Amino acid sequence: MTATQSRSGAGAAGALVTEGGDPSITPHATPDPVGAPLTLISLATGHSHRQRRVPSGVERFAGMVLLFGLWELASRVGWISPRQLAGPSTVVTAGWHLIRAGTLGTALWASLQRVGRAVGIGIPAGAGLALLAGLSRVGNDLVDANAQMLRFVPIIALQPLLIVWLGIGETIKVFLIVIGVAFPIYVNTSAAIRSIDPGFRELSDVVGLSRWQLIRRVVLLGALPGFLVGLRLASAIAWPLLVFVEQINATKGIGFMMLRAQTFFQTDVIVVGLVVYAVLGLLSDAVVRTLERVLLRWQPGR
Repeated sequence: MTATQSRSGAGAAGALVTEGGDPSITPHATPDPVGAPLTLISLATGHSHRQRRVPSGVERFAGMVLLFGLWELASRVGWISPRQLAGPSTVVTAGWHLIRAGTLGTALWASLQRVGRAVGIGIPAGAGLALLAGLSRVGNDLVDANAQMLRFVPIIALQPLLIVWLGIGETIKVFLIVIGVAFPIYVNTSAAIRSIDPGFRELSDVVGLSRWQLIRRVVLLGALPGFLVGLRLASAIAWPLLVFVEQINATKGIGFMMLRAQTFFQTDVIVVGLVVYAVLGLLSDAVVRTLERVLLRWQPGR
């Protein structure tokens, strides 16, 4: 008698009937000792995936809504005094009034001009010093020790001396931000230049690249990731420094607006200024992230 294979009517599993087998045994689905645990695992995994259908962005937004809701509730029931911290609805109303009056726009434009001038000077200065220190031993001896020493001096501590040198006008405001921007650019770019594989420089000598071609094709591309990291840190430092410098005999700017509001206990206007600084910081960080995606497409995994 030859071996025959039969399947159950439900088609769940097969039973092999061989010659000499017991004909009384009806071919039913037999449990699979390996398939059953796998089935249970897949069912549990699928169930967990169904439970995680809510996107993380929605959860983050819900958390923010909860925070502002509790803040609004605390301000309305009197748990938080308006002289200490205005509620969200009051802050929104104050911001709208400042926009309609043109006060916020004028202050924002003045602040953006200061940061723009400082970034336009600080980024090239930091990158240039990094190239000088990273491309030659003499440049590293002349630049790096002084830069490392100065970057540990608190920028705010330089204010009295800089006032003596530069006065209390716009120059000192821009210069303080320049210092804050230049050092992160320098440190990260110079470190990236030093970490370039020496084999690339040897290969450039073999193929006959000139000094400028070596800098353009090897050094600049190799230092680009470190430069962008320094740029992100610089943008994170520039906005807090702007708050500080705009309180040095300023007559316009977001910081000046907040300082004047402090005099009259206008906490709603102060919070508006803080929100503006936060939004500017997020926008600048988004710009740098976009540059990373565009300029570092050649890197693996991007």
